[in-house]
Amino acid sequence: MSAIRISEMSMAYGGRVLFEKASQQFDAGKRYGIVGANGSGKSTLLRALSGEEEPTLGSVEKPASTRVGALKQDHFEYDDVPILDVVLMGQPELWSAMQEREELLAAPDLDLDRYGEVEDQFVVWGGYAAEAAASEILEGLAIPTAVHREPLSILSGGFKLRVLLAQLLASEPDVLLLDEPTNHLDIVSIAWLEQFLLGFKACAIIVSHDHRFLNTTCTHIVDVDYERVTVYPGNYESFELAKACNRERKEAEISKVEAKKAEQEAFVRRFKAKASKARQAQSRVKQIAKMTVETLPTSSRRKPLFKLGARRQTGKRVLEVKGLNKAYGDNQVLSDVTFTVLQSERVAVIGANGIGKSTLLKILVGALEADAGTVEWGHEAQPGWFQQDQGDIKSHESSTLLDWLWSFCADMPTGHVRGKLAEVHFRRDDVDKKIRALSGGELTRLSFARLGVQQPTVLVLDEPSNHLDLEGIEALSEGLNKYPNAILFVSHDRWLVSKVATRIIAISEDGVDDFAGTYEEYLHHSRAADHLDVGQVIDQERKSKRERKRKKKKGKR
Repeated sequence: MSAIRISEMSMAYGGRVLFEKASQQFDAGKRYGIVGANGSGKSTLLRALSGEEEPTLGSVEKPASTRVGALKQDHFEYDDVPILDVVLMGQPELWSAMQEREELLAAPDLDLDRYGEVEDQFVVWGGYAAEAAASEILEGLAIPTAVHREPLSILSGGFKLRVLLAQLLASEPDVLLLDEPTNHLDIVSIAWLEQFLLGFKACAIIVSHDHRFLNTTCTHIVDVDYERVTVYPGNYESFELAKACNRERKEAEISKVEAKKAEQEAFVRRFKAKASKARQAQSRVKQIAKMTVETLPTSSRRKPLFKLGARRQTGKRVLEVKGLNKAYGDNQVLSDVTFTVLQSERVAVIGANGIGKSTLLKILVGALEADAGTVEWGHEAQPGWFQQDQGDIKSHESSTLLDWLWSFCADMPTGHVRGKLAEVHFRRDDVDKKIRALSGGELTRLSFARLGVQQPTVLVLDEPSNHLDLEGIEALSEGLNKYPNAILFVSHDRWLVSKVATRIIAISEDGVDDFAGTYEEYLHHSRAADHLDVGQVIDQERKSKRERKRKKKKGKR
């Protein structure tokens, strides 16, 4: 059954066409992942489906009763509202009945007739189960029950967005639209969201740069490329294979036509002046005129080149960390963290949001002071730091890309600097842009251009895949795997961790689990789970919470 469809839809901005004449039906019970390069039109397509943006041409069609739900970004309007109520407000009919029900019960004289009507509405909209369902969604997104009655303002920006995601999921729309839903989620919460979507009975349409998330959740991939919208059945891996095969087949067909045309043209050139062959030559001229050689459009997908070299090799012992402790007020985020990093190790630091991963990296590079413990870098270990928020670049907002990058290699000619910018896809006209005009993805690429110029002897990276598209993340994994020295990186992108890491440091409330091996080996060793066993993640989290409560009670005796 069709939940929503687009018909002959085109989207353009100014003179630039994003895609044109797209027609597609999105069916209930299916989950569509929208993929494409940054700026190709993925989010634009999602906004058109939500009704937020009008198509340039064509139409979006849906039954009148279809409820379309899209993730809101403005959490400020809910700052004074209890967190659980924010989620319940995602069901306006139920919320209205709940409010009137409370007002009627608080009135001096209860209007029994009206109360009966409202109670019926309350029951029809699932009122008695609604709070429990909303709490379960919040718990799955790592927002504990203890704060559900607190105002939204107590949460950080990332967790506020989780509450808005919970509001959307609780609203049970007929069409669920999600634009980068895994942003601001840790690995456990992403696993929970995957489980939720796998059980979602309506239609889900998702924009994501997370390979594993797309592989796990999607039944179809919507490819926005070549100024077209093309739908492939299957998950992301199936799509990649099918798209490559389709392109190869079309290129082979074109080559065949071109070869046939060249053969006919050669015959005409050879025999057009010979009387005995003139009729045949003329016939072939007509055949050539009927031949159409298709021109394949250029893909909007471009893979940057992250050339990450090191000036020299480090000693065998790159980094030694002993007894690190760090607290923010009463919140102890790091306790007795101790580990050693050896030459050429690729160490992924993973864990829930707020557990202290970024804090650890900041202490390692000297951007933050530990409360206790020591950090000792080894011989020739000179770290190059990738900051998650790119604040070190943004502070130079009035500089041009060229001038800013040149400041890190002033002794090199301008051609060298332009070449480094070109590697990460800044064209000739882009190099004179001001830094303040850059998008998140452009800031990420510029940061890696600087690392390419500096050639540090150790890489320390905090969420390096943020804002990169799928091709950018693939290029990043290739660049990191070619880097000759040690790497420490924080990431919630399981695909990147699985491709790069040779060692896992998992930080949790129970301490640090230091495992020498790949991400898949770590999952098997620790009996942790990701998308392959989502239920186990939730069970383990619940078990950990019960154990912590038990210990807390025991300590009070």
